[in-house]
Amino acid sequence: MLPPTLKTIPIDGLELAVWEWEGAGPPLLFAHATGFHGRVWDQIVRMLPGRHCLAVDFRGHGRSSKPDPPYHWPNFGRDLAAVAERLEVEGAIGIGHSMGGHSVVSAMLQRPLTFRALLLVDPTIFPRDYYGQAPLDASFILKRRNTWRSPEEMFERFRNRAPFSRWREEVLRDYCDYGLLASGGEFVLACPPAVEASIYGHSKAPESDLYPGIPSIAIPVAVMRAGTAQNRVVLEPTASPAAPDLAAQFPRGRDVLLKDHTHFIPMEAPELVAEEIREIERP
Repeated sequence: MLPPTLKTIPIDGLELAVWEWEGAGPPLLFAHATGFHGRVWDQIVRMLPGRHCLAVDFRGHGRSSKPDPPYHWPNFGRDLAAVAERLEVEGAIGIGHSMGGHSVVSAMLQRPLTFRALLLVDPTIFPRDYYGQAPLDASFILKRRNTWRSPEEMFERFRNRAPFSRWREEVLRDYCDYGLLASGGEFVLACPPAVEASIYGHSKAPESDLYPGIPSIAIPVAVMRAGTAQNRVVLEPTASPAAPDLAAQFPRGRDVLLKDHTHFIPMEAPELVAEEIREIERP
């Protein structure tokens, strides 16, 4: 499979990076989690050979612009809808993990013709009564190591540590290879800790509540959920932020509970995500 082309799209004074794999069929539009980047989907794309795939680097992430905080969640959905508009994407399958799951739903509400179906992989769409409550304590994010000698050093540091020890090795390599940017002879995180912390800090803001629009989404929606639920106070990176009854809120929703997996489903079991993409496309 040929490597993707990197496109840079100007939107609202920012430049958003989009990775595109040429192919056929309805486009697959991938949206990553907080702190990640578009290339974490590489292994899943390889399991869907010949497909036209697009993976965005959200603002603050990857090769996209990094405005100073704060980072408000509606902007990610607007960015995704704007990318789809610029690239004339219609009738796509939207695949979003964590924050990316929230963002594809948000983009669907803003530009409905973008998607024909959605696969939400442990999306950060909390139980409805979480919204407007105190933000999750994610202060530990600000202590993340930001400077590395190389992606290989990062890989070796993480490979035997939780939660990365549960990830497929090739996914961890993609995460490290594209999760750092060269800077003055060293490498820094492509999502700065201050950006990541700001995103978590606004995750329960009232403006992040998508529930008023969800009943209007009449396309098929599958929700993959991890086995352990997120608590209300302190961010637990491996726990599921998705409301247990989220799938039931969509007119054509389907719940897929994966009791033996953590929040990092695409990293631990990319083949399950690829199979759900095939499943949601079946008549």
